[in-house]
Amino acid sequence: MASLFTRIINGEIPCHRVGEDDRYLAFLDIAPLREGHALVVPKLEVDRFFDLPPDLLAGMMPFAQELAKRIQRAVPCDRIGVCVIGLEVPHAHVHLIPLDRMSDMDFSRPKLKLSQEELAALAERIRKA
Repeated sequence: MASLFTRIINGEIPCHRVGEDDRYLAFLDIAPLREGHALVVPKLEVDRFFDLPPDLLAGMMPFAQELAKRIQRAVPCDRIGVCVIGLEVPHAHVHLIPLDRMSDMDFSRPKLKLSQEELAALAERIRKA
């Protein structure tokens, strides 16, 4: 059975896309820690991050780097944090999270509740940044 992220990649589940190429997709997290929290996923479904083929793993950071720069231009913050947890969805992915303090990456904190309209507007700001 396809992972949630594969279903998003295939267009079966809607998302707020903020970046895409032939190997990766980036979209806003629907339960973000901070406004601008995005996920970068390879289009190839692989459960564990470090099981990705070396070329796909190596290419993920330059893709994420460009997206992080756009997020930082669109969302006021000190920097963009990056983390790999990989327990919530069995599909390798990276979280990019705008940061002003260490606690901004605390996944035990309550998540933001942004409307679909707010997420769509934010995705547009990031894509244009």
